[in-house]
Amino acid sequence: MDENLSLGRMQITDDLGQLLAVLPASIRLTLEQHPKLGVLIEVVMDLGRYPEARFADGAEYLSDVAITKAELAYCVDRLGLFSGDNRAGIERTLHRISCMRNRTGEIVGLTCRVGRAVYGTIEMIRDLVETGKSILMLGRPGVGKTTALREIARVLADELGKRVVIIDTSNEIAGDGDIPHSAIGRARRMQVARPELQHQVMIEAVENHMPEVIVIDEIGTELEALAARTIAERGVQLVGTAHGNKLENLLKNPTLSDLVGGIQAVTLGDDEARRRASQKTVLERKAPPTFEIAVEMQERHRWVVHDSVAEIVDTLLRGRQPTPQVRTVNDQGQVTIVRELPPPAKNGLMPAPNVPSSTRGWRSTGRMEPMPTPNGFGGLPATLATNASQSTLEADLGFAQLLDQSWDDDEAMMSSGITVGANGQELPLHVYPYGIGRDELEQVIEVLNLPVILTKDMGSADAVLALRTHIKNHAKLRQISKVRQVPIYSVKSGTIPQITRTLRRMLHMDDPGVPEDADLRLFAANGSDDEVEALEEARLAVEQIVIPKGQPVELLPRSGYVRKMQHELIEHYRLKSASFGEEPNRRLRIFPA
Repeated sequence: MDENLSLGRMQITDDLGQLLAVLPASIRLTLEQHPKLGVLIEVVMDLGRYPEARFADGAEYLSDVAITKAELAYCVDRLGLFSGDNRAGIERTLHRISCMRNRTGEIVGLTCRVGRAVYGTIEMIRDLVETGKSILMLGRPGVGKTTALREIARVLADELGKRVVIIDTSNEIAGDGDIPHSAIGRARRMQVARPELQHQVMIEAVENHMPEVIVIDEIGTELEALAARTIAERGVQLVGTAHGNKLENLLKNPTLSDLVGGIQAVTLGDDEARRRASQKTVLERKAPPTFEIAVEMQERHRWVVHDSVAEIVDTLLRGRQPTPQVRTVNDQGQVTIVRELPPPAKNGLMPAPNVPSSTRGWRSTGRMEPMPTPNGFGGLPATLATNASQSTLEADLGFAQLLDQSWDDDEAMMSSGITVGANGQELPLHVYPYGIGRDELEQVIEVLNLPVILTKDMGSADAVLALRTHIKNHAKLRQISKVRQVPIYSVKSGTIPQITRTLRRMLHMDDPGVPEDADLRLFAANGSDDEVEALEEARLAVEQIVIPKGQPVELLPRSGYVRKMQHELIEHYRLKSASFGEEPNRRLRIFPA
């Protein structure tokens, strides 16, 4: 029984009849009458257990009679030989049968997986295939990597006229038998005698058969990764797959990290470490990646594309989140491409933008030296000169009036800004928090990698960070800070966004090319954290992706009144935006000029 199904522009061909023919009669008859036969994924038969059919939406038993040795032998007799990786097939089909053995080598279980040729499945990345760059497909087992690989080989060979050689270790791409399945078109197939010899066959293919493209399924060993690099350096286009949900999985895999350039530890000089605001020993990419493009197959109709693996790896190693393309296809075959912003971290903290991390203003003693300002208080309206004696700590009414006036000023609402000297040594900065949650402070410091250490000792502090209401009502804190010459920075509330902005201002890490936070507040109706977070997300999207890269960006779902503020901010940049989707998932999409 051959079936040809159609989904939009996709065509699916399978040879289910030939797979059912090798199954025991009781199982075959049940499956032939099953209403979900068209979406069958695999049939599992284990000795002493009920036979099980697995479909796209779940699994169910096919019989209430356990599998016997005779039934397993019936299937094995109708299959080809099992290779070194315990896989067999049915000649000139794409079905794959894998066996489980006991300790003596006897077969005690079979997994009969349905093989389908899907034509048109790579329309989402056809433009990437035509570039001639090497492509690595990533995804969990069963998501369709091999199916996509087979279709890529056919398109390159038949439609683009290239010399394509497939390294078919388990006969999974082109089917079992000496004659390959028609799904690979004019591409040629090289079989591998034993799985551990795959890397040798890869090199042999390049040396003997003059391919323009090499197709490899399941790169899984260090030798295969090295062979792939050798092939790529000879100018041959590579198309391969590897297990792993995301590109980050390969970075953490020492066996396969060379596919994306490898990782090495580098010791930075003092100046460079200070410029990056990082530790002196950092991780960096070792070499150009073997594969220039990576595709994460998250679902069958939703793929995440990294069109420059080198840039993505560098971004990840610097602790930032990439902004990949998300490509989806609907039932009519229409492909949609958008840029996806990384999600906010917990408590609403947005990933750090590419902020210049040069720091300045700390003397060699580790103390700040305030410069004279018109108010005569060194730019610190929250400090107070008083007697050091504990018994005479009283509030200064004159200073309290000045303090109240300063809080009425818009800029003083966020922090008590300061101008300091230009000597940038002696970091990190020791901060004494007062009235602010330590967990939130530690999260900001860790995520943004700030050179800040929290201290419980006022005597060792370089600065005080406190809630504005606590400073106003706590004369003792103001007086001690003045005596010890420790500046006080105030925040209106202990939220993540306000703590982030104040710490960055304390370190003079503000990016002059980024609009001031006060400008964002002009677009916020109530100035709530949710509004500021949504506007910050839109600003990052515009300044980091839409304007410099000329690519559209899709934001996170927001409520109607918050989307209206985002629309107004986008108009400020003279760009277009539109809302789409259904509530509660309706969201904004920003378009380049």
